[in-house]
Amino acid sequence: MKLQMGTRLGLYAALELARDPARRLSAADLARQFGVSAHHLAKVLRDLARAGLAEAERGAAGGYRFTGNARRTTLMDIVALFETEPGNRATEPGEDTDIRRALGRVLAEIDEIAEATLRSISLDTLLRQIARQASRADAFARAEVSGAKRDLSSVP
Repeated sequence: MKLQMGTRLGLYAALELARDPARRLSAADLARQFGVSAHHLAKVLRDLARAGLAEAERGAAGGYRFTGNARRTTLMDIVALFETEPGNRATEPGEDTDIRRALGRVLAEIDEIAEATLRSISLDTLLRQIARQASRADAFARAEVSGAKRDLSSVP
């Protein structure tokens, strides 16, 4: 399953906003963080807001904040906002051939597995995994620094 850029931006934005639902982030701040245009990201944020997952507030202290339920919102819920359903995709050249039908069955199975995986992972689950990985990386960095200090203390 190949995701469009807008879909990936929707996932990035939803996860970043869900990290701290009380915090408001501007489209420009998020765009800088993700290395994309603020105009493109603003469209994605509007779609998240229409779906009830984000709320926009105008003004100097404004921005977007997460309003969904991170425990119940799955990655597939976000993907479904931006991707066309498999049954609604445009026909491709060669679809009427036996090769395309056979390959289509394999690709459809791959899509089903990917969708099942995306349905099984909530935003909250992924955010907890990210926090655990960051915690391990911090612990590793501290251990390396303290080990380097011990090594230097033995130098005459």
